Parts: sequence; C-alpha cells; structure tokens
Amino acid sequence: MAVFGGGCFWCTEAVFAELKGVKSVGPGYAGGHTENPGYYEVCRETTGHAEVSKVEFDPGLISYRDLLAVFFATHDPTSLNRQGADKGARYRSIILYTNDEQRVEAEAFIRKLEETTYRPREIVTEVVPLEKFYDAEAEHFEFYAKNPGSMYCQLVIKPKVEKVRDEFATRIHQL
Repeated sequence: MAVFGGGCFWCTEAVFAELKGVKSVGPGYAGGHTENPGYYEVCRETTGHAEVSKVEFDPGLISYRDLLAVFFATHDPTSLNRQGADKGARYRSIILYTNDEQRVEAEAFIRKLEETTYRPREIVTEVVPLEKFYDAEAEHFEFYAKNPGSMYCQLVIKPKVEKVRDEFATRIHQL
C-alpha cells in the first residue's frame, strides 16, 4: 500500500487508477490530528488532514518507484499548500510511507529531482509516516470515472490523466 496527496484526491485517484498493477485506489484523509474527519471538516482545515489517495498495488507488476514517478509527474511538488486553483493545507504535497523502505526510496527520489528537474526550486513534499488513513465519503470514490463531463474533471483531472497515458504508456491499462 502507498498513500499520496498531491492536491485534490479526485485527481490522484484518477491518475493512479490508470496504472497496471494498481489493484485499487481510494480517496481519503491522512496526516492530521482529528479522529474520523469528514470532508467539510477537512475543508475548514481544522483537522490537519490532507486529501490523499490510498493505492493498493502489486509490486510484481508496478514498483513503488514507478508510483513515485507518476506522483511527481502529475502535480507541482514545489507549490506549498496549493495545486492550481486548489488552495489550502489539505491540498499539500505529501507522501505517507507505510514502511522504512518507502521512506528511504521517497527521500532518495526527491533528492534526485531536486538535483535535476526542479533545480533551483525546492520540493516541499512532506514525507511522513502513515499513522491513520480515513476513507472519504462514498460520493468521492471514482469521481472522475463517474463525472467525466463536469468542468472540474474536464479542466483539471483530464489533463493529468492524459499526461499519464502519454508519459507512462507502457504502465497503463489497455483502453
């Protein structure tokens, strides 16, 4: 399991759902201090939680490193508490690792990006242990798949999904 937050969880869910080897993706909340937070509490930013997606994957088919590559390719890790028009700490760039190997790999991946891709900008992605994951409410699951014609999906999510299909063509499900 891997947990990532890179803006709205509708985006991260849609992006990771494209990948071969991903068994399931679910939106939720993590990284905060409130038990059982709800969407509106998280939106008020009183819980400390970020909108995240929990990715269940088969490491025999897709590596954690591949998931990191997709994560960093589909959001701006140098933007503090903001992704596009989505503003606030709930939209922060965050990796919640589930074991020490993930932490080490994520930190090394970030160092490499800072030396190459994002130089001289600083990557602000948090790398913290996953303490608790809370599922989002049912209406948030498969939002892009269920609402492809909505303006948010067309303007924000669709370009990210198309980018994954282009840049990671060998890693996506056959359409």
